[in-house]
Amino acid sequence: MIEALFYDKDGTKVHCWLCPHNCAIPDGGFGICGVRQNQKGKLYSLIYGEITALALDPIEKKPLYHFFPRSHILSVGTRGCNLACSFCQNWSISKTLTAPTEKVESEFLIRRAQEVDSIGIAYTYNEPSIWYEFVFETAQKAKEAGLKNVLVTNGYISKEPLEQLLPFIDAMNIDIKSIDEGFYRKVCGGSLAPVLETIKKSCKHCHVELTNLIIPTLNDSTQEFEKLVDWVYENLGEGVPLHFSRYFPSYKLSLEPTPIATLRQAEAIAKKKLRYVYLGNV
Repeated sequence: MIEALFYDKDGTKVHCWLCPHNCAIPDGGFGICGVRQNQKGKLYSLIYGEITALALDPIEKKPLYHFFPRSHILSVGTRGCNLACSFCQNWSISKTLTAPTEKVESEFLIRRAQEVDSIGIAYTYNEPSIWYEFVFETAQKAKEAGLKNVLVTNGYISKEPLEQLLPFIDAMNIDIKSIDEGFYRKVCGGSLAPVLETIKKSCKHCHVELTNLIIPTLNDSTQEFEKLVDWVYENLGEGVPLHFSRYFPSYKLSLEPTPIATLRQAEAIAKKKLRYVYLGNV
């Protein structure tokens, strides 16, 4: 355990400011992420250096298609998440707070990345922002060692921690789950506006690609595709890559997999305004 960043004390209660939930946590309680705990008026990260997965992946798997293509990157993740998506494709570690972990140091990951001819480290598999203290430390050391840092993230992070982390980040894939606020509230347990702000701010500091998981009946309408593409075009320009990804039944959602035809429809709409549009999980 290590004392967490971005919190204030209020008697025996603490207020966590790491993400837009701004959790008010009583003594002994946890934040929504499940991995930050108030212990007698101090907030602790329970996952500092604790990893659930470590693998060497093609960079395209992140997915990042315009960042050192055909290279490999060391991918690492822990457990926990600050959203509650019913369709979570990685729920076995992101939503299972008892998932087994192994303790590592930042230096181990940097050394390992160098040994396996990786361009750097990708913080992925679960939501890396809730692992902030370890990611922040490791990213700084990796940068000093000449390695690249990549975040694969839901973008649900507050302004101050994001701004402190961005100077050490080289690329991000940000998951925009829907362009509809109601979807975020009902299906993900969060809100849309902070994600859009993260995307806009990050695009000014590093390479960004976006992913939208298309789920039948929930976010697969023509109107939604058009609204999403319009927002990307108007706020980010035509050059930010957009990945439409195919949903498969997972976690609490048992809808049938997304028809390929639906992804082709989204692709056709996006290509009217955006230069780089890709389909995933097909």
